[in-house]
Formats: sequence, C-alpha cells, structure tokens
Amino acid sequence: MDNFNRGAGVLCHISSLPNKYGIGTLGKEAYEFADLLKSSHVRYWQILPLTQTGYGDSPYQSVCCNSGNPYFIDLESLKEEGLIDEEELQSASAPAGRIDYASLYNERYKLLRLAYARFNIKNREFTDFVESGEYEDYALFMSLKERFGGTFDEFPDAYKRKEYLAISEFKQSVYKSDYLFWQFVQFIFAKQWKKLKEYVNSLGIKIIGDIPLYVAYDSSDVWGNSGLFRLDEDLKPTAVAGVPPDYFSEKGQLWGNPLYDWDALSAANYDWWIERISKAAQLFDVIRIDHFRGLDKYYAIPADAQTAEVGEWLPGPGMRLFNEIRRRLGDLEIIAEDLGIVDASVTKLRTRTGFPGMKILQFAFDGSEDNPYLPKNVEEDSVIYTGTHDNDTTLGFLSEMSEEEFRQFKTKLRAALASVKAAIPIASREDAVLAINACALASKAGVAIIPVQDILALGTDARMNVPSTPSGNWQFRLESMPDRRHIAIFRKMIDQYKR
Repeated sequence: MDNFNRGAGVLCHISSLPNKYGIGTLGKEAYEFADLLKSSHVRYWQILPLTQTGYGDSPYQSVCCNSGNPYFIDLESLKEEGLIDEEELQSASAPAGRIDYASLYNERYKLLRLAYARFNIKNREFTDFVESGEYEDYALFMSLKERFGGTFDEFPDAYKRKEYLAISEFKQSVYKSDYLFWQFVQFIFAKQWKKLKEYVNSLGIKIIGDIPLYVAYDSSDVWGNSGLFRLDEDLKPTAVAGVPPDYFSEKGQLWGNPLYDWDALSAANYDWWIERISKAAQLFDVIRIDHFRGLDKYYAIPADAQTAEVGEWLPGPGMRLFNEIRRRLGDLEIIAEDLGIVDASVTKLRTRTGFPGMKILQFAFDGSEDNPYLPKNVEEDSVIYTGTHDNDTTLGFLSEMSEEEFRQFKTKLRAALASVKAAIPIASREDAVLAINACALASKAGVAIIPVQDILALGTDARMNVPSTPSGNWQFRLESMPDRRHIAIFRKMIDQYKR
C-alpha cells in the first residue's frame, strides 16, 4: 500500500452516515464526510461490504457478493432526475439514530419501484448495462424470490436447479415487472457509487473496501454456481463455515456459509474468484480480504452442528489463487485480515503474497511484552486499528473494566505510549481512548485506521457488531457529522505523528 508511506484512515460504513432517510446513502452527506476526511489530512476511508443485505441485515451475508445495497441509493438524486417527487421523497424521512431495517425493507423498495416505473428502460446506457450480463443471475434470483419467497432450495425443482428452459420462460414472464427492476437498482447504485468514488479519489483519499471470504447460502452466487460449493444432491451444504473458539467467542463462531469446492474452482482456473476480485478492484482502491486465513486452511463444521466447537481444518488454495490473481489482474493493493487463530502457515502465506496484515490494539494489553499487537511490536507492513467492526468501541471496551482493572490498564497504556514516543495524560476512560488512538497513529504501522466511534469516544451503544449474535447488529448510525472539537484533536494527532 503506497510502499507503506505513513497514512491515517477512518473506518465508517456508508450505512453509518447521518441523513434524514433512515440509513446512510451515497448522497450529499457522503461527500460532506469525504470533505471532512480531507480537512483532517486523512488518506484512507475504510468501509464494510457495499452489498445488498439479506436476512439478518449483515453485509457479510448478502444475496449477491457483487451487488450494491439498494438502501444506499441517494433518494435526493432520484428526485433531481424526476424519478420521484417531493412528497414521495418526504415519505422516506425517518428519525435520526439507529437503523430500522424492518421499516426500510417494508418502505424503501416501494419507493424504488415508483422510481423504476418512471425510468426509461430503453435508455442506451441502461440496456448496455443489462446486456453485459453482470447481474443476470442476481436479477433472476431476486425475481424468483419475489415470486416464491423462502430460500432458493425451496423453489420449484426446475428453478432451484436453474434448468435453462424453465428459467428462460420465467425471465420472459417477469421481464418488466421484476427482472429489469433489479437491474435498475444495480444500475443506479453503480452510477452513484462511481461518482462518489471519483470525488473521494479527487481529494487524494483512497477507499478501502471489504470482501467477505464466504458468500451466503441463500444467494445468487450459490444458486447460479452450485457446482463451485460443497453441496449435496438436494443442493444443501454438506459442511459450513465458521471458526473454532477464540477471543471473540467461547463456543466459536458458526457462520453457516457454504464452503467452496476448491478442486472445482481450481479446475475452472479460479475464474469465479478472479471475477470477484476484479469487480472489487473496480469498486475500491484497496481490498481488505476478510478472514484471509481461510485461504490457507479453512474450518469445516458439520452442517447439522449447533456450535462451532467441533470441526476440522482443511487446506485452502493458498498461493495458487494469488498467483492466478496476480497473473490476470496485476499487482493489487490488498490487506489480509489475519486475525484469529494464526499459525506459521498463515503467516508464511501472507508473507509470500506481500500483503500487510492487521493489528488490533484492544488485543495488545494482556501483560505479555511479546504480544504482537503492542505498538512497539507492530511492524511497518501492518495496518493497525484500535478495534474493528467486530469489537466493542474502545470506550465500551474500557468501560467494562473495574476501577482496579482500569488503574492497572493505565500503567500498561502509559508504557505503550512511551514505547512509540507519544504522551497523553490519562485520568479518565475518555482520556484513555485518546491515548489508544495516539498509540495507533504513532506506531510504525504503514496505515493506522481509527473507527469513527473512537474518534468521537462513543460507548457500547455505538458498537457495530457482536459476533455470533443473530440480531441487533449493523444498526449504528451517526446522528450528525462529527463535531469540530473531536475532528480538530484527530487532525492534530495525524500531523503530530506524521501521517
């Protein structure tokens, strides 16, 4: 990444941006946030997957791994294009604060369908988009779900197995009512994202985007490419993804995603993965591969298991995949999310790829001087974070400590500050948040990423995700743009530590 020239970044997903429409979008607030990053001398804006969310609202469980989230479409732009009117725009108004996904699901698609009804489907740019075939499986899959509901394995057998004649007839029957509607939302999203990304890049800011390792079972990815996944004759997973018990979860994390059939992918020259990486390289300047270790070895859990405590590690594609990516796409800027159970084999793979790994400061203070997350032990080929979307906010993390635990923690934190030649007075937990931010920015890591919640010293209420919990996640949203005081402090730190 930029040969590891020092840079600072902010983690804030599009959904977390403030506005009056219930969820962050690609509208004017996104441009305003980019301006704020520029004024703070920030060089990277990190987001989570942009994908359309399915059941559970997680961007890591999408109906299509290359989709854009229709909720992120800027409604004010649709009004400017004459696709919705003022009254319809105002009907989308929602209270500030946490995202209400149920309300969005019930109301937003109705509004997007009104816009589609007024859209010229013979527009040459749109017809070229449709004819490219990029969203063929997605549009068919979503149309089938509109018709039959449930998961794809509950579709009538001919549709479930994507039989050519049945699918062709179905497409014809829903072409204007549904198929082109789903093409329309992806077309609008793509146009709006391209415009925003060009603006962000014009400010000298790179966008770090996220690729989940796995895809959701109930997705156009699995439905359209069932031969690339470990499924039985009824197209049910034979084993599923997750991780064994670790510092995030005592019983491990049972994600439930179907596993890849790496032999089948290899026989197809990894075309599916290459296309996925190629799409990400168009959307983002830097790609973060989530759960990178699963490309070295992956954890296979029996499909009927209730927890992730029992499973087996199996070999992934390793360098074969990355050699093919490099051969066909050239050198890309990639971050390896190498957290969790990391052994010598994973470290060797990351070293061979040349990708920087991740360091999380919330994991640094166990008392061991050899802890790889301690600022003094972090090397330049790293991207350092105070925490990620899967951690509590730093203030939330500190608030869990008793007074005695916090007193001991302050001693460790002062030592960590001194090790990177930083000095922040620490009396309160809010002071400690600033000090941890300073540890990240002052470290040797090539890039330091601070979640927006930690810049603002927000508590647990602002946490994005609690792994292995089925509800209440992905709802955090700023009520307004970050205030001048916190931004001024952040900018001063960036300048002080030469980022």
